[in-house]
Amino acid sequence: MVVAPAASERAEFGADAGAVATLKRHIPRFAYELMEFGYSLIAYQRLRRAVRKFRPDCLYERYNLLLPAGVWIKKNFGLPMLLEVNAPLYEERDKYGGISLRRLAAWSQRYVWRSADFVLPVTGVLADAVLASDVPKERIAVLPNGIDPERFGNICLSTEDAKAKLGLSRRLVLGFTGFVREWHGLDRVVDLVADRGEGSGLHLLIVGDGPARESLETRARQRGIVDRVSVTGVVDRDRIPDYVAAFDIALQPSVVPYASPLKLFEYLAMGRAIVAPASPNIMEVLTDGENAVLFDPGQADGMLRAIERICTDGELRRRVADGARRTIARRKFTWDDNARRVVELLNRLVRPGPRGIEPRGARQA
Repeated sequence: MVVAPAASERAEFGADAGAVATLKRHIPRFAYELMEFGYSLIAYQRLRRAVRKFRPDCLYERYNLLLPAGVWIKKNFGLPMLLEVNAPLYEERDKYGGISLRRLAAWSQRYVWRSADFVLPVTGVLADAVLASDVPKERIAVLPNGIDPERFGNICLSTEDAKAKLGLSRRLVLGFTGFVREWHGLDRVVDLVADRGEGSGLHLLIVGDGPARESLETRARQRGIVDRVSVTGVVDRDRIPDYVAAFDIALQPSVVPYASPLKLFEYLAMGRAIVAPASPNIMEVLTDGENAVLFDPGQADGMLRAIERICTDGELRRRVADGARRTIARRKFTWDDNARRVVELLNRLVRPGPRGIEPRGARQA
């Protein structure tokens, strides 16, 4: 049973947060944070109703800042709890968006992390951050993101057929999927396409949208290559594989140091030749020359040099693409495999026999 805000159940892929986003822009930050924390009371009531109806053996929560409701349910009903952590949200928000109620936010993160029976960070780098919050090592299990192989591993289109559908036949396609930000550095890839000239056949295909889109399209116009740079805007999830199938080279530019990028696993599943930074979190998944070409993110021209290298070496492209395709099965980077790991952890926590549905201390009927 999934318990989530009603708006998330109705939202379409790529949609913004609607009224919540508007509210966030127009009230003081501290007031918004108090409302976030106050929402825990509503979440607790919804969870309590769900527990009494569904009689779960455990809770599995995707961590969010200022939301201790799951821990309250765990403690009151005696349920084991697994906590998926995709980012150190207190540090992330403090750095990029700012936090007014810092002591409350920091407390809520430590409280939830320390209260879970198992914390499941998506990378080893993030596991170190969890460990630094005094969560015992034996209660931390790294669980990287994954893919649905039925969706990304069984595409019938050949690369050339996929290119033809997009009007990109006989092009060498550099591809990127996701939310485009300035720090990704794709403006330099636009310049590379321009500098290589029309004869190179290079084409940059960006599948997604984001704050950097306008500047990238402006740069393409300024460099006179609007016919060699495509930005699709938001694409429905089910259509993304059709675009990735057209990539000759899949780009994973700069990435936050603790992330487990979903696009990376999609590129692997579809056997794309990947260019990515040699950062510790990425190197938990990729090996240079085996399933990707890695570059030093500390070098300003590192990504461009890696792209140049793989563009001019067809054998290297084929080798790392083949290695990428094998990685998913070899490392078991699928959602089904993740589910099996979760069940294994839960089996270590759940005791056999019926579980009560009344809070601790309540009189049993």
